[in-house]
Amino acid sequence: MSVQPVAPQETPLCEGSTAEAHQERPDGGIWEHPWFFLGLILLGTMLVAGFFVARIADL
Repeated sequence: MSVQPVAPQETPLCEGSTAEAHQERPDGGIWEHPWFFLGLILLGTMLVAGFFVARIADL
């Protein structure tokens, strides 16, 4: 049986990380201001709900 010079949880000194570097998202983009898009969605749902409330009230 071979002797392991390094504990199993540690990375040997001669090896680096085997994971590939990921590309970082550039600044900006659609998710830069999520509250704006959440507000648009909520506004749309309120308008649709208001339409149905007005139809029910008209009966």
